[in-house]
Amino acid sequence: MDDDMDQALDAVGPRLRALRKEREATLADLSEQTGISVSTLSRLESGSRKPTLELLLPLAKAHGVTLDDLVDAPPTGDPRVHMRPITRHGMIHLPLTRRPGGIQAYKMIIPAGSRKEPDLKVHEGYDWMYVLNGNLRVVLGEHDFVMKPGEAAEFDTRTPHWFGSADDQPVEILSLFGSQGERAHLRAKPKSKAD
Repeated sequence: MDDDMDQALDAVGPRLRALRKEREATLADLSEQTGISVSTLSRLESGSRKPTLELLLPLAKAHGVTLDDLVDAPPTGDPRVHMRPITRHGMIHLPLTRRPGGIQAYKMIIPAGSRKEPDLKVHEGYDWMYVLNGNLRVVLGEHDFVMKPGEAAEFDTRTPHWFGSADDQPVEILSLFGSQGERAHLRAKPKSKAD
């Protein structure tokens, strides 16, 4: 049993390094995100420091993975995604993917009565949104429009943007977000001339 635990802990360092490289982050970037010193991160990745729960929790959060993923816990055989809501900027984000890097999927809920003045933000990435329920107000650069259920939008998040409820009703959207600017590629059957 102790040998199995030692092997699992020894594998954490290379896994941490692979996750960081996949995200194209430096040790300094990760240190800034987690508050863990660069030297400690380096020793963790090289295996010269044993991982502790105190170190693994912020690293799992920074990499967007579960602790099970960091320590390579055996799969449970349950394919369901267990969503743990995250509240950011008054919106509820339900992660639908668990893998690090690449495009991440979220169901987002903007609660009723959360309407406010737009505060445009800019950051790295590319976003694709699909409205499930409610009316979504989107401010994108000089454009200000309302999206209804069944409508989608995609944009480079380096364009100043904001979105929220267009009225006093909650809004539910699906969001595919690539922090490195990955775009969602969709294939759709073109409309026929009879449509």
